[in-house]
Amino acid sequence: MFAAIAHGSSVVRHPLRGEDCESTLRCMNQLGLSYEWLGADEVRLTPPEQWSQPYDVLDCGNSGTTIRLLSGLIASRPIECTLAGDASLSKRPMKRIGVPLRLMGAVVEGDTPPLRIKGGKLHGIHYESPVASAQVKSCCLLAGLGASGSTTVTEPSLSRDHTERMLRAMGAHLIRSGDEHVNDASDSNVHHRSHMRPSVTVHQTSRLNPFEFSVPADISSAAFFIVAAAILPQSRLLLRDLNVNPTRTGIFDVLEQCRIPFEFGEYRSELGEPVADVSIGWTSSLQPFTIEGSLVPRLIDEIPVLAVLATQCDGVSVIRDAGEMRIKESDRIELMASGLRRMGAQVETFEDGMAISGPTALKGDRIDACLDHRIAMAFAIAGLVADGATTIDGAEAIVTSYPNFETDLMELSVV
Repeated sequence: MFAAIAHGSSVVRHPLRGEDCESTLRCMNQLGLSYEWLGADEVRLTPPEQWSQPYDVLDCGNSGTTIRLLSGLIASRPIECTLAGDASLSKRPMKRIGVPLRLMGAVVEGDTPPLRIKGGKLHGIHYESPVASAQVKSCCLLAGLGASGSTTVTEPSLSRDHTERMLRAMGAHLIRSGDEHVNDASDSNVHHRSHMRPSVTVHQTSRLNPFEFSVPADISSAAFFIVAAAILPQSRLLLRDLNVNPTRTGIFDVLEQCRIPFEFGEYRSELGEPVADVSIGWTSSLQPFTIEGSLVPRLIDEIPVLAVLATQCDGVSVIRDAGEMRIKESDRIELMASGLRRMGAQVETFEDGMAISGPTALKGDRIDACLDHRIAMAFAIAGLVADGATTIDGAEAIVTSYPNFETDLMELSVV
């Protein structure tokens, strides 16, 4: 998506070849982006002079990121598009992006997919987002690139800031307030200093620079192995080139609460993104943890596997303020709770989270992941410490975000 709005060709190395990314590439190709594979692990992306009017529906597959961010880009262009997705995506709420895009002047039909968007001339707004959502924020900022004046998004708490970092690296006129000091992954207290509601402003931008980008390892995918290393006796894990953006490193706050040893090293930057090598070890006594408030947006996708971690902690771990989990690819609160109960865990659910008592000697069982990739991977990790076999139905959904998960898990496992 970013390459499609740059002035010239960009090169991406080590791109994820999961279904969500492939859906994005197909959509952008329909809009005029051309691409050339320079090898198995490198692709050149060349933007069109003008975006094309697609003659078919833009199929976003299972990807909420694709449909929400792409909606912002389409809204500022003189084209009409229908964006759709699979059965799961078709249930996810899109009113949260429809409202600000309509305020900016776009025509948006539909509060769940399919969405019909008629783009054109937009004007900047100051939008007070009711949720801390990087997808909502990014949609507005990407629309704001083509809107007259400036566009500001204010959130209840700081959400992921990958879009801001990349736009700034490409030359966009972008200003952050409230938490604008967040730029160093080694500063572990940046999220606790500011009592201001974080906001970000982007000004209309006519030209963005192309880029070369080596995609760092994704912390949400690494989280499954991080938890495995923490709960399997005598384990040790080294993660190389991990993205340690402070808006994504909430899992390490949890590791600190649990007293799980970890260490960062070899810091570097990749197009504004902090990257490091991280080592994680096992400890014989896991302390319980609490996830709530501003910590939630920094680890929302890691909560399913952290629920598995909670079953091995000595005490009650509590997750609150995570109601967003109920409207992901599935109701992740209920799926994790019901699956863990089947395996013998004590789990109490709330509307916005759960409480999990431990430690529990889990027992293998048959789990229905309901085609949710993160649920399937979380129970694969639970199965590593469970007595007996664990069978996961719907695990084929893992290919949406981590097609090599099974292979990597087998390579890391010592039987």
